[in-house]
Amino acid sequence: MSVFRKFIASLGIILVMLSFGLAIRAFYPTDAVGNNTNIATNALFTTAFINTEGKPQNLKQYQGKIIVLNFWATWCPPCREEMPELTQLHQEYQHKNVVVLGLALDELNLVQEFLQASPVSYPIFVADSPETDLSEPLGNDKSVLPYTVIINADGQVVNTYFGRISKSLIEAAIKPLLSE
Repeated sequence: MSVFRKFIASLGIILVMLSFGLAIRAFYPTDAVGNNTNIATNALFTTAFINTEGKPQNLKQYQGKIIVLNFWATWCPPCREEMPELTQLHQEYQHKNVVVLGLALDELNLVQEFLQASPVSYPIFVADSPETDLSEPLGNDKSVLPYTVIINADGQVVNTYFGRISKSLIEAAIKPLLSE
C-alpha cells in the first residue's frame, strides 16, 4: 500500500504542476504570433464599428498607421488596469504614425458609462454584436480579454498578446516598426 500512496502523491504533484503551468500560459501575456503575417486584417478595415457617440465608423481611416488594437470589456479588471498605460502610449506615439485603438466587446451604454468615470485619450469603438467581434479572426483563439494586436503600417499582424499588457511590452513591439 505504501508504494501505491507514493504513486498517487507523485501523480498529484505532477497534476498540480501541469495545471499551474497551463494557467500561467493562458493568462500571462505572451507573443502568440511573432512575425506571422498569415492573419488577414481586411475585415478590420471594412467592418463598421460604433464609436462612443453611437455612430458607425469604418477603421479604414487608420490604414497606413501602426495600430495597437486592444480588445477589452468594462467587466474585465485587467482590461481596465492597462488603460492608463495605453493612454500614455497613445499620447507619446500618436505623432509617430502610431495609433492605439480600443475595441470594446460590450454594450455601448456600459462603455459610455465607464468612459465617463475613466476617460482615455485614444479612440474607442464598440463591437456590440457577434458580427463585429473580430478578436477571433485576428488570432484570439482562446477568447481571452484583454487581447492586443499589433498591426504594422502595411496592414499585417506582427504581434498578438493574450492578457494584460504593459506600455514597455508594446513599445518593444512597435519601436522596430517605426524605422520601417
